Amino acid sequence: MSKLLTHIGRFLLLLKGMFTRPENVKMYWKEFMHQAAEIGIGSLPIVVIISIFLGAVSTVQTAYQLVSPLLPKATISQVVRDTIILELSPTLVCIVLAGVVGSKISSELGNMRVSEQIDAIEIMGINTRNYLVLPKIAGALLVIPALIVISITLAIWGGRVAGSLSGILSPDTFDVGLRQNLNLHNIPFAMYKAYTFALIISSVSAYFGYYVKGGSFEIGKASTTAVVVSCILILVADYVLASLLL
Repeated sequence: MSKLLTHIGRFLLLLKGMFTRPENVKMYWKEFMHQAAEIGIGSLPIVVIISIFLGAVSTVQTAYQLVSPLLPKATISQVVRDTIILELSPTLVCIVLAGVVGSKISSELGNMRVSEQIDAIEIMGINTRNYLVLPKIAGALLVIPALIVISITLAIWGGRVAGSLSGILSPDTFDVGLRQNLNLHNIPFAMYKAYTFALIISSVSAYFGYYVKGGSFEIGKASTTAVVVSCILILVADYVLASLLL
């Protein structure tokens, strides 16, 4: 219990130490854009692949379960739409991003800590929490919600294509179901989840990487711990948000 409280305290102190005036706004902006590009562009291929097949599988499995002749086929696309928006794209894609983005952030900061680069920057009078950690968190908060929007769009498109290719339902029928009974509250709810999960992924990974002690073995161990803790916190936050907002 004391170890958990120690981690929580150090984590909060890390977040508190980020919010200071940047020494060089131009260099800070450059680092922020670099992190946003690396996180966004680097994760885009896996997000695209996962989203398309996620939508395709959702359509096929939903059609398999809704076998009643009393239900119109447009119901399939309604179920797929709501499932993708509410759960599949925000949660599953962010769990994958926890492995892709989280391990990268943790190993990058861990390598800088082990090689004493962070110590050298601090000796120069630069706040390393502000210069190294904050751009990563801000970059993740910018691009991960955008990746979730792309994921939702591609997943629905993948479901539409899969339904047409498998003969389950025509594209026109799929489009009719997409427009029926749309609860617009689901879209901001998905964005709330995206921003929350982005904060969890980036901050937790940065914390474990920033406080690495030892050598290369500890860097790998910290990266693994960061991914595991991020995934657990994403699932916990998913339940809490669903309980509070739905």
